[in-house]
Amino acid sequence: MIDQILFPTDGSEAAADVFEFAQQIALEHDATLTVLNVADTNRDSVTQISGEVIDALETEGEQIVQELADDANPRVSIRTDVVQGEPRQTIVEYGERIDADLIVMPTHGRRGLERVLLGSVTERVVSTATVPVLAVNPGDDGAPSYPCDDVLVPTDGSEGATRALRTGVDLAKATGATLHVLTVVETASLGFDARSMLKDEELESNATETITEATDVAEASLDDVRSSIRHGRPYREIRAYVDDNDVDLIAMGTHGRTDFSRYLLGSVANKLLRSSPVPVLTVRADADD
Repeated sequence: MIDQILFPTDGSEAAADVFEFAQQIALEHDATLTVLNVADTNRDSVTQISGEVIDALETEGEQIVQELADDANPRVSIRTDVVQGEPRQTIVEYGERIDADLIVMPTHGRRGLERVLLGSVTERVVSTATVPVLAVNPGDDGAPSYPCDDVLVPTDGSEGATRALRTGVDLAKATGATLHVLTVVETASLGFDARSMLKDEELESNATETITEATDVAEASLDDVRSSIRHGRPYREIRAYVDDNDVDLIAMGTHGRTDFSRYLLGSVANKLLRSSPVPVLTVRADADD
């Protein structure tokens, strides 16, 4: 399932913590882990020494990736690289170049709250990468562990959510995890006219159909599948479900249905990326979906 993993790093403590998690994934799947530093050419980084022009950022990048490689588990196949460019675009293009199956990134970088490098870059990579992106918030207790025991796939029945479900099923099958499928009935954000057009019974019916279809897909490959319908705001209900069921990874699509231009799984994904206590695996729908 996972043969090539790309791990971009800016040398921050958060990135170092998440690197351990990336190594665990590589070990579990016998994958090659490529450690990448992007020398941001948007920044002024040129220093002149002994008459020679040296790119200070590139030199720093070599040190960053080498330190991680030196500290890596000897059982992990590690590659390192430093390239110049705009971080978001460069990471996405580099992932395509090496045929990465997964990009693992921390949700916070080294520039602090006002200028979070990898935090903002992660969100941009999530929105454009053609391969799944696993965003990890190490939190106060450090990075989580892998393989996971409980994987949650929130779904709204959209193509993006369906693609995420297939990825979640593959992940659960490969690791022996329990797969949880959740859909949330949301009425609070719909305007008065929308609620009058779409009755509560119809919302419930749609949710039941969505969860049934998703559960059928999951149970075709897995024995341990749990499904649930909740009511409220999707972001809050997903977070509550994570806490209530000890979920340790969320897999979800980055774009969802646009019913009444309100119920957007994409906006939910963005909120979870910024604050989820567990890793969030995002799967982008094709442009044609």
